[in-house]
Amino acid sequence: MEDLRPFAQSYLVEGDLEGRPFSHQARALVYARAKGDLDKHPMGTELDVYSDEYEWLSHSVVPDANAPEEWRLSIGEGTCKQPYSSSLLNISAMSFGSLSARAIEALNAGAAQGNFAHNTGEGSISRYHRMHGGDLIWELGSGYFGCRAPDGGFDRGQFTDNASSDQVKMIEVKLSQGAKPGHGGVLPGEKVTAEIAEARGVPIGKTVNSPAAHSTFSTPIEMLQWLTELRDLSGGKPVGIKLCVGQPHELMALGKAMLETGMHPDFITVDGAEGGTGAAPLELSNSVGMPLREGQIWVRNMLVGTGFKDRVKIAASGKIHSGAGMAKAFAIGADWCNAARPFMFALGCVQSMECHTGHCPTGVATQSAWRQRGLVVEDKAPRVARFQRQTLYSLREITIAMGLRSPWEIEPRDMRERVNGARSDAIDRIYSFVEPNALALDPNSTRLAHHWHAARADSFRRAA
Repeated sequence: MEDLRPFAQSYLVEGDLEGRPFSHQARALVYARAKGDLDKHPMGTELDVYSDEYEWLSHSVVPDANAPEEWRLSIGEGTCKQPYSSSLLNISAMSFGSLSARAIEALNAGAAQGNFAHNTGEGSISRYHRMHGGDLIWELGSGYFGCRAPDGGFDRGQFTDNASSDQVKMIEVKLSQGAKPGHGGVLPGEKVTAEIAEARGVPIGKTVNSPAAHSTFSTPIEMLQWLTELRDLSGGKPVGIKLCVGQPHELMALGKAMLETGMHPDFITVDGAEGGTGAAPLELSNSVGMPLREGQIWVRNMLVGTGFKDRVKIAASGKIHSGAGMAKAFAIGADWCNAARPFMFALGCVQSMECHTGHCPTGVATQSAWRQRGLVVEDKAPRVARFQRQTLYSLREITIAMGLRSPWEIEPRDMRERVNGARSDAIDRIYSFVEPNALALDPNSTRLAHHWHAARADSFRRAA
């Protein structure tokens, strides 16, 4: 009964809005868009519009139907020799090993068909990432897979070899992830197959540790110096960081280091504590890390307050599965969005909650060859591309309805949230949004002054 419970719960017991992490309604929307089925919903919203589950975007009486058919985002412009023209919705970090070979193939083939990017996850670039030529964002975790020295440290030569591939468009340094922020990992030797060892650059059958912290830096300035080195070693490709926001003063420390040195990442990916595809200790998933909305506002405020927002792009990642979710992320400062689990749904994932056991019934999150047989790459790749395209179409429809020409014009005042059943307000009256350069010029005028004064450019530790 324990084994059958997730299926019975999802298909027999739960209502359309009750399933978690994703409701049946959310999954059904992804399935419909991936398959090209009708994605409309009759009879109005099923949400209680007078409860805190309802929030909305303000539409206009003069919608602008002349908005561009497609938007692209230039990342690294003015800093990099090879800036990247990015889609506004890309595949978030999912490693080969966590996902099956066929799942990685289908995701990358879909990315190639749809002209968007596929993040490798920290498991590095496998042969399955390379087979279809889709754009890659290479993620580097603390294990430095793909550029790992024998002692577990960073190998510059291996990094240069992999980063120079034409398929690799950007490099993302993972500081933490929403599923298990501040936590390292252990890959047991029995799971290190020949293919996984090849991708990660580790011995076959040997247990591999990923420490909680990076060994290449220990201070904000050292981190910026290393990011600059990675940009140079890659031939001038955009380099960014990914984190689930934790201690606010550490984020402010990065801002102070940027002001002091003039160095900066090309982008910051904000991962919400909503979690993701990676299995994690339950206590970490339930009790550690900042949710996406608050984390994204902190990152936005740091960049705006230090004057770096025009040079450092923000990616939002955390349960975004729809055009409405994207529009809400843009309202609080996102420049583009990433999604992981929704792309798994596009592959056929049924949220069986078996990702960590190797018993995934749909062949998405397993290394079992017979379980993967039902995941036909030629069938699933177009679904990946179609889901992404239809979601961006939804974002465009919302942007037009709001009377705007691009999603970057959506502002905090355009989004409203319920305070209680009788009152709502624009989110810029609920959360604090600092003015440009306020932290650099007059931090005491902001509500972030306490955290700013606790930050140091030479250390992530709180100032005494």
